Amino acid sequence: MHVPDGFINAPVSVAAGVVAAGAVAVSLRGARRELGGISHAEGHGGERTAPLAGLVAAFIFAVQMLNFPVAAGTSGHLLGGALAAILVGPFTGVLCVSVVLLMQGILFADGGLTALGVNITVMGVVTVVVAYGLFRGLVKVLPRKRRSVTFASFAAALISVPAAACVFTVIYAIGGTTDVPVSKVLTAMVGVHVLIGIGEAVITMLTVGAVIAVRPDLVYGARGLAAPLKLRVGGELVDAEPAPVPVAARSPRAVWATGLVTALVLAGFVSFYASASPDGLEKVAADKGIDKNVEEHAAKDSPLADYGVKDISDARISGGLAGVIGVGVTVVAGTGIFWSLRRRRTTDATPTRVPESV
Repeated sequence: MHVPDGFINAPVSVAAGVVAAGAVAVSLRGARRELGGISHAEGHGGERTAPLAGLVAAFIFAVQMLNFPVAAGTSGHLLGGALAAILVGPFTGVLCVSVVLLMQGILFADGGLTALGVNITVMGVVTVVVAYGLFRGLVKVLPRKRRSVTFASFAAALISVPAAACVFTVIYAIGGTTDVPVSKVLTAMVGVHVLIGIGEAVITMLTVGAVIAVRPDLVYGARGLAAPLKLRVGGELVDAEPAPVPVAARSPRAVWATGLVTALVLAGFVSFYASASPDGLEKVAADKGIDKNVEEHAAKDSPLADYGVKDISDARISGGLAGVIGVGVTVVAGTGIFWSLRRRRTTDATPTRVPESV
């Protein structure tokens, strides 16, 4: 659902940019708490969440290269807001998707630069807010089990995609550069993105389920899932010390390394077999005529434009190498940002010692 330059007029694009900038600013503050906070039930904090957040951004980048068919001549791909919010928290999730969109726009000419605010608002903010709000609501009413987390992640991801399509339609209704009835755009966008949402839901559920299976303490949305064990001491019930993570469980570094290798394989190899059909927005734009004023991308001459390495003629090698570079750049940029936020949180939380008076 990457909106290119020219779909939305300048004033509305600027307004969306202001909204996106505000959301990112709020997320930077909120992410400091998520990255620096410690779950007493699970016994972990930002020292594990920060590198995982960078990995989540890289994983979303990789999976977004894997377009899957959803209808005749139409494909879809992961948006990633629900996945990021559940794994590393809603504020950090907005930043993860924003990092991905920024890398895609600057390096790969995917998603317009003037439309960056629109894309962050639609693909980052809306998907995270809708998905995480629904996820938390479901987790509260469902049994406190791991299955509830995976089911809630499926439902949250499923709803978040057509919700993003609705918000895009509202933005188009306000600032679209073509004269197409909004009702037709809404019907087409929601219809195809409900199907894409099913794919999003499956990917999100499987990924969240895989992490929970090996290290549930690393999943932000699963924190506090298990009620603390109660012990009777002196006639009163008190919370027992949280059980340590089993020795057989994978270390955070092992989980991170496995995730990174998976992302590299998906982007560097599996992406070659992705569907070549236009995604939901591209298909609707072509069918309804809202792409008449699309503009050339400012980064069209980038060495990595269109997910290929310039001057490499072999499509498999070119696309695979571009994918690997993209994963590498995204994980480095994301991890650097999140570690910086983590360190700043730690510094701000360190009390200043007042020297004793003589």
